[in-house]
Amino acid sequence: MSRLDSAIRRLQAQKAALEDAARRTAGLRGLVLEFGLGNGRTYDHLRTILSNRRIVVFDRQVAAHPDCIPPDEDLYLGDLFKTLPRAIAELGRSAVIAHLDIGTGNKDQSVALVTRAAPMIADLLASGAILVSDQPIESIAGLIPLPLPDGIADGRIHMLQRT
Repeated sequence: MSRLDSAIRRLQAQKAALEDAARRTAGLRGLVLEFGLGNGRTYDHLRTILSNRRIVVFDRQVAAHPDCIPPDEDLYLGDLFKTLPRAIAELGRSAVIAHLDIGTGNKDQSVALVTRAAPMIADLLASGAILVSDQPIESIAGLIPLPLPDGIADGRIHMLQRT
């Protein structure tokens, strides 16, 4: 498979998983967390399909398209492990969807980053919330794996739900 084909499949899986999470959490009250703003494509899609929800974004620095930059009050900038404790104190367990796309470009480093961050991110999830991640997440108390939407290969994306 070419890198282009792989990127297309990754984006299709990401879109399908986020839309599935939006459907599953439609009856819940809470905000959405976006970890890794990047160029803002996913943030833009989330605010389109979840226009009635507050979307809070975490990233080291803003490098997004100007139309895809969240308002300052919805942006936690800086090292994730410095911003997460503040977010937990300020937001509590108020998120109904969390999307993790915080890779480093190196698979082993990306998995290690998500493994370290996921337990803290889980502390932001309300009951019934869904976590969507491009990296696998090991067992975390209170989170159970969800089946993926049709057409997504196992391992392409990961979905878990807070019990």
